[in-house]
Amino acid sequence: MKKVLVISYSQSGQLSQFVKSATEPLSQSDDIQVDHHILEPVTPYPYPWTFYSFFDAFPEAIYMNGCDLKPAPHLAEDYDLIIIGYTVWFLAPSIPITGFLKTDQAKQLLRDKPVVTLIACRDMWVMAQEKMKSLIDDCGGHLIDNAVLTDQSGTIYSFVTTPRWMLTGKKDSFGIFPAAGVSEKDIAESARFGERLAWGLSQNLEKERKPLLTNLNAVKVNGKLVGSEKIATRSFMIWGKLIQRSGKPGAFSRKVVITIYVIFLITMIFTLVPINLLAKKLISPLMKKSIEKSTEYYEKPSGR
Repeated sequence: MKKVLVISYSQSGQLSQFVKSATEPLSQSDDIQVDHHILEPVTPYPYPWTFYSFFDAFPEAIYMNGCDLKPAPHLAEDYDLIIIGYTVWFLAPSIPITGFLKTDQAKQLLRDKPVVTLIACRDMWVMAQEKMKSLIDDCGGHLIDNAVLTDQSGTIYSFVTTPRWMLTGKKDSFGIFPAAGVSEKDIAESARFGERLAWGLSQNLEKERKPLLTNLNAVKVNGKLVGSEKIATRSFMIWGKLIQRSGKPGAFSRKVVITIYVIFLITMIFTLVPINLLAKKLISPLMKKSIEKSTEYYEKPSGR
């Protein structure tokens, strides 16, 4: 019998739905034992977030400082496949996921094991996955597959719908804005990933350390956003360091710097971001080969 460990952390429940749908075919197999481990921070993160608690998590997220988690002594170390479901916080894996992957337990669980990542997020996840690759590599694991579900509202609308969802818990459509989050259709159809993984395990293909989810539309990178992600990451690193140096989480001095940062961020969104998107649209024909090459790289594994 094959043993699969599914590790995840979800606040709104959307990622949990994705993980459940994608792993259900594995759970239904008589030849596969599936263990689910939901990470529990010692100090829970709020949901919905308050304004300052949301941005207060930003520096620790971008610098991948992690957080203390409740122990999980029940987990074995002889799994055939590890599945990690995560969301993206400020262009990085969520803090609880990062915290877990920096533990000795994670290193023991992932060492020399094939790993599959499942991502549910807005639409900018490429830099987070690059960081995830490094974390998995540091644990001695081997990333063989990746599947990503992104926000149904699109890049522009999600600048409004995603913050509204995170800060109020409301994800329904309103006015001219569509609903936030991944569509229920995409979540339901993600069962195809589990079906392919179950078949692969039955054939011992996970041992070959090659992608199993190719040709399933598991990953689709918007090459035009990669440059924006890189620029945003550099900006996040600078502001993250400034906020960290201003004080400990929750400190008044830190809130002052966060307020300045948010004003800066909103100004950027309504001025430079539209100009940047227009410029990229105009020059994209001249950069077609470069964008295609970048897209092909970031879609690995499981793309095409």
